[in-house]
Amino acid sequence: MSDAIQFGADGKQVPVTRAWVAEVPVALEFNGLAYAVMMATPEQLEDFALGFAIAEGLATRAADMTGCAVAETDKGWVVRATLAGLGIDRLQERVRTRVAESSCGLCGIENLEVLAKPLPPVAPHDAISPGAIFAALAALRDHQPLTHATGAAHAAAFCTREGAILLAREDVGRHNALDKLVGALAKAGQDAGEGFLLSTARCSYEIVEKAVRAGARSLVTISLPTSMAVERATAAGLSLWCLAREDSVLRVA
Repeated sequence: MSDAIQFGADGKQVPVTRAWVAEVPVALEFNGLAYAVMMATPEQLEDFALGFAIAEGLATRAADMTGCAVAETDKGWVVRATLAGLGIDRLQERVRTRVAESSCGLCGIENLEVLAKPLPPVAPHDAISPGAIFAALAALRDHQPLTHATGAAHAAAFCTREGAILLAREDVGRHNALDKLVGALAKAGQDAGEGFLLSTARCSYEIVEKAVRAGARSLVTISLPTSMAVERATAAGLSLWCLAREDSVLRVA
């Protein structure tokens, strides 16, 4: 919490006290190898590590992460996770070739080649109803305590086909919120394809890719998508709903 001054159009100045959303460096280490440093909110970091590993293709289920330790340091947070299974070879290769990059950036020809690869195909599915989307949007506010406190967090939620929210996660980073949700779903043994994902994030291609790799069949976002997001969703068979409001929604794939 800290003090600030709010200025009005009428020239009035009002002292206010605000809470700021936490944004700190979080280092992710897998099997003793430094993999990435993300700017994130230091909550549910075990969920974050697992969801991030699934999005990166280093894990496919909760059992692939056999251990996880979270520690705060004077410079930020460190999450040390142990992974098993088929992702080990990919982990070593990615660490060997990886250079510094953000969660929403591309670097070098390696990433261009990776980006060109098709996503895993989404299983055939029936469309969710717009009514379920409206119900989930109406309920989302009750699952956003961090947003209520700070006004500066993104949320990602898993909803039933009827629109009930079963799990939700928040973070200062839009990708991080979805990673945390994916990790929480994996730990709960919940199939993401049984309902739909709802994200308050901008609908970029990364959000689409994370949803597909998590096993989702339908994704709803509150913003319009980028052209690549539509292309990737269409090619994979992901149902993509965007510009979601409490009384309207646009289906784009």
